[in-house]
Amino acid sequence: MVYAIVRAGGRQEKVEVGSTIIVNRIAGDEKGNVELPAVLLVDGDKVTTDADALAKVTVTAEVVEDLRGPKIVIQRYKNKTGYKARQGHRQDLTRLKITNIK
Repeated sequence: MVYAIVRAGGRQEKVEVGSTIIVNRIAGDEKGNVELPAVLLVDGDKVTTDADALAKVTVTAEVVEDLRGPKIVIQRYKNKTGYKARQGHRQDLTRLKITNIK
C-alpha cells in the first residue's frame, strides 16, 4: 500500500491513489490536473523523508469540482453602546481526486 503526505491548500493531507480530498481553492491546468508536493512517502515498510528523494516524487490529482464550504456567521457586539455587527463567510474549496503517485 502506497500513500503520501502532501502539502495541499495550506495543510498536510494523507492521500493514496483513488482517494478524494477537499482543499482550499486550487486552480488546475487546462486539463484540470494539479501537482502536489510530497512531504512524506510510505511505500509498504519503507518510509521516505529525504528531501532529495521526495523531489523526485510526483503526486498528481485531478480537479473534480469547485465548491463552497458551510456558511459561518461572525458577530461582534459591544455592551451598552448599541454596537452590533454581523458578517457571513463561505470558503472557496476544491475537491481533488488523486490519480497517480510516482
